[in-house]
Amino acid sequence: MKSLGFLSFGHWSPSPHSGTRSAGDALLQSIDLAVAAEELGWDGAYFRVHHFARQLASPFPLLAAIGARTQRIEIGTGVIDMRYENPSYMVEDAGAADLIAGGRLQLGISRGSPEQVIDGWKHFGYEPAAGETEQDMARRGTELFLERLSGQGFAAPNPRPMFPNPPGLLRLEPHAEGLRERIWWGSASNSTATWAAQLGMNLQSSTLKWDETGEPFHVQQAKQIRAYREAWKAAGHSRQPRVSVSRSIFALVDDRDRAYFGGDERDGDAFGILEANTRAIFGRSYAAEPDQLIAQLKQDEAIAEADTLLFTVPNQLGVAYNVHVLAAILEHVAPGMGWR
Repeated sequence: MKSLGFLSFGHWSPSPHSGTRSAGDALLQSIDLAVAAEELGWDGAYFRVHHFARQLASPFPLLAAIGARTQRIEIGTGVIDMRYENPSYMVEDAGAADLIAGGRLQLGISRGSPEQVIDGWKHFGYEPAAGETEQDMARRGTELFLERLSGQGFAAPNPRPMFPNPPGLLRLEPHAEGLRERIWWGSASNSTATWAAQLGMNLQSSTLKWDETGEPFHVQQAKQIRAYREAWKAAGHSRQPRVSVSRSIFALVDDRDRAYFGGDERDGDAFGILEANTRAIFGRSYAAEPDQLIAQLKQDEAIAEADTLLFTVPNQLGVAYNVHVLAAILEHVAPGMGWR
């Protein structure tokens, strides 16, 4: 059995053709979809974070609100760009959201992808240190975030504090016990997957990665997952890690599905240049009648390797239609795949 979650980019557009026309719509509909997904029996509600875009951006108010409205479903991100984050403030925000949710936060973080503006992190007040790249800055912030998330004291107390202190060095509050083990790293390469394993983070692998071998996307992604697990074992961690992959998967069960997705299936990988001298490979999307869809998914090596599968949802088509999409997966696909 796999853990099944949805992944929303939280797009919104003032277009009359959009069912999500404002930032408020995107946020409130995200909460409603998470509540409905829990009622259907889904395992996770995950949200992408993009800055300077008509998409979801600041995740913690949304995660806390969903945590207050739900009881069981995991609540996560995929991913937060660490080039934009203050690690200490993030520890406090994440701790508060996790406590509100009763320990259900699954926080995906990464060094980020190309953004809407040039060097957007500079507008948030962050700069790489001398000799650093922006990727180095993100990984340095991640290591500090993980260190302070552990709950160990590090700050010397004021000898004349406003309120009494516990003995010893002080930690950031509120502390969420166990959250350190529920941090995921979004990796686009084998090397950063190995680095994440060494630091004891779970692995998120999306619908793109760097084209490192020329093989089909799902084969490269499966090899990335195996390399991650080997590095995890070599690091000697005591717990079992979790690994997620994300896919665009639609079961065509009525005329609406066929109208929206029946003619748009991308049945092969695609390639693009996201950064200078680096070719990315993008995995295919899946849209087919249930029996055909099951047969296709059984050929995806990375889906077979992962324990968690995130389904991207077309959030601008509205909550009701997305509930239909999620229900169709559970009813018509999950049993045939052995996921339920």
